[in-house]
Amino acid sequence: MKIVIPGGTGQVGALLTRALRADGHHVVVLSRRRGGDGGTVAWDGRTLGPWAVEIDGADVVINLAGRSVNCRYTAANMEAMMSSRVDSTRAVGLAIAQAARPPRVWLQMSTATIYAHRFDAPNDEATGQIGGAESDAPAYWRFSIEIAKAWERAQAEAPTPATRKVALRAAMVMSPDRAGIFDLLLGLTRRGLGGTIAGGRQWMSWIHERDFTRAVALLIDREDLEGPVNLAAPTPLPQREFMAVLRAASGIRFGLPVTKWMAKIGAVFLRTDTELTFKIRRVIPGRLLDAGFAFEFPDWPSAAADLVARWRASA
Repeated sequence: MKIVIPGGTGQVGALLTRALRADGHHVVVLSRRRGGDGGTVAWDGRTLGPWAVEIDGADVVINLAGRSVNCRYTAANMEAMMSSRVDSTRAVGLAIAQAARPPRVWLQMSTATIYAHRFDAPNDEATGQIGGAESDAPAYWRFSIEIAKAWERAQAEAPTPATRKVALRAAMVMSPDRAGIFDLLLGLTRRGLGGTIAGGRQWMSWIHERDFTRAVALLIDREDLEGPVNLAAPTPLPQREFMAVLRAASGIRFGLPVTKWMAKIGAVFLRTDTELTFKIRRVIPGRLLDAGFAFEFPDWPSAAADLVARWRASA
């Protein structure tokens, strides 16, 4: 198959491209910066251009474009997060709409952050609560929810009747690749900083890279699946347990506990935001499980052991 991946130069795009090419597919990445492998085509992420010819006749489009959320949540950065997601999704929709031979499926990246900050129950696609009205969450967190809703709405409103649409509500994708989220967490752990943050009760959802790429392959093949799909392992866990497992897998006995005010100061120096640490993300992959998807790494201890071993092998 020919698969086009707008915004495919980030960590998730790189691991997905690697897996798809290993399976024999022809992958074209759309990027604002040209690559050197001959499989990258330039686009601006906002408007139609010559890149649209790649989508005409393609079998699959997987749009991953969007500014990283790992930043300070200033007004300028939040506006860039919103516009980069919505504008790129609209541009992809226009390219599909004008294609003489439109792709049969369009997988659109979304986020598990769309769900409410809540302790009482996990969120699946059928019964999960969309966030934005929580009384115990900072008001500015609602902007992340609005970004997620606008992202999905831009795909849903695109006039592409011949193309099946799936919104990928993805949790953190864990891989041993450098500069990814797992590399960051393991680095903190190895420095003795992988302890409990602000009490550690906040739930964390995640998915191993192998299960992420296998789930994408399933969603490409299954014509009966469309709309929002949670991409997360079926066993989320509180942050304190998540980090304890990672410390055990990496052979680190101690992790410095961090209070809420310490985390806020650290976020300033790391140029990130505490929402990424404090907000509850407790997501269950209801539709994947109903579709018979069997996770290779359904629990965090097995995933962490594999990721640490592979990280060390590549070091």
